[in-house]
Amino acid sequence: MTRILVFIIPFLMVNACSGTGQRSEVSEAPPKVEFRPGDGGFSMYLDGEPFFIKGAVGWDFLDELAASGANSLRTGPRLLDEAHRLGFKVLVNLPVRAERDGFDYDDEVAVRAQYERVKKIVEENKDHPAVLMWAIGNELDHIPGNLDYNPKVWDAVNDIAAMIKRIDPVHPVLTVVGVGEREKEKFEVIRERCPDLDLLGINGYADIMNVPGWLREFGWDKPYVVTEWGPSGWWEVPRTSQGVVIEETSSEKAGVYRERYENVILADPLCIGSYVFLWTSNRQERTHTWFNMFHNGLRTQTVEVMQYMWTGEWPDNLAPRIESLTIDGRNATDDVVLAAGSTATARVVCHDPDGDELTYEWELLPEPEKFAPYAGQGETKPEAVEGFIKSARENEIIFEVPPGADHNYRLFVYIYDGKGNVANANIPFFVNR
Repeated sequence: MTRILVFIIPFLMVNACSGTGQRSEVSEAPPKVEFRPGDGGFSMYLDGEPFFIKGAVGWDFLDELAASGANSLRTGPRLLDEAHRLGFKVLVNLPVRAERDGFDYDDEVAVRAQYERVKKIVEENKDHPAVLMWAIGNELDHIPGNLDYNPKVWDAVNDIAAMIKRIDPVHPVLTVVGVGEREKEKFEVIRERCPDLDLLGINGYADIMNVPGWLREFGWDKPYVVTEWGPSGWWEVPRTSQGVVIEETSSEKAGVYRERYENVILADPLCIGSYVFLWTSNRQERTHTWFNMFHNGLRTQTVEVMQYMWTGEWPDNLAPRIESLTIDGRNATDDVVLAAGSTATARVVCHDPDGDELTYEWELLPEPEKFAPYAGQGETKPEAVEGFIKSARENEIIFEVPPGADHNYRLFVYIYDGKGNVANANIPFFVNR
C-alpha cells in the first residue's frame, strides 16, 4: 500500500528545559516534513529538501557531534535549546514507563496519569524549533529475562500516539523497541495494535543486520529509524568458560559500526536514518568502555568512522589501531587462566596511521559479580587493583597476578596518540590456585 505521510512543523523559538516551554518573540517559516514513498521504502524531507537522520544518543561533546556532521540528537526535552543552538533536530524521548520499572498496565488510573503527564510535556514543547519527532518510551515490552509482558502496553502506546497527533499533528510519533531472534514477531503485533504510529524506532546491535528481513517477514510497511545501535552487545558476544563476556576492541568496534551503517542504515530503503550509541564517555555497562565512543573525553576510532559515514571525509588525525591484545601469547578467546600470585606478560600490538608517538596505560579490574538487570542502570566501575605492574616496556608489561584464587579479572589497555584520540581493549582472565 502506498502512503504519503506529511507533517507541517511551526518553528517558534522556545525554551524547553525539563519539559517546560517558554515562548520567545522569534519565529521562522514553518517547514514541511514528509515521508515520501519510493524504491520500495521511504525518504524523509524537510521543506522539500532530503533529510536523512545522522544522529547520536548522548548528552556530552555535542559541539564535537555537530562538527562531525551529525544533524540530529535523541534526548529529552531539557536539551532542546542546546540542540537548537547547534543546529540539531531532536527525537524527543517521552517518559513512558515499562513494567520492568514496576509500572502496571492493568492499572487504569496509573495509565491515565501517565497519559496526562506525556500530554503536558508535548503541549509545553511542541512548538520548539528543535523538535523533530516524539518517541513514546524505550523498549516498553522488555522485561529482563525475556519474561512475558502485558500486551496492554501497546494499547497505551497507541492512545498516547493518537493524543499527540491531535494536539500536535505536525511532528511524527514513534515508539522504540529492541529486537532479537526471539522477539522479531513484535513487528506484526505493533503494526496491528498501534495503527496511530507514524514510524517505528528500533534498537539493535549485532542483530541489526537481521532487521530489514524481519520487518518484511512480518509485514511492516511504514518507515523506521534505528534509534540505538553500535558495537556487539554483551549478550551477543563469545564468553569464557567462566561465563565472562569478551568485549570487542575499539578497532573492532569501528569495523562493525561501518559495516552495520553501510549494510543496513544506508542500504535499507525503509530506514530514514539512525542514532548511534553512545556519544559519551566512561558510562558503565558491563565495562566502562563497552558502548562509549569516547574514553576519558578522548575520541575512539568509532567517532572518526561516524564522521566519515556522515560527511565522506576523515578527520585530519586518526586514532591508533589495535591489532591484538594477549596475555602470555593467548587471546581472550583462548580462555586465559593464570595461577594466583604468578607473573604474566601482557602485550598489545598496535599502530598509529599518522605516525604519532603512542603512550600506554594499563589498568586491572576485578570482574563484577553482579550486574544491573537492564541497561547497566546503577552499575559502577570496580575499584582498580593497585601496583600490579612489575615492569613496563612500551607496548608490553610484566604483571603480578592477584593472590586471590577463583576470581575473574579484566586487564585494560589505553593507547593515546597525544592528538585527542585513544584506542582501548581489554582481556578477561581467571585466577586459579
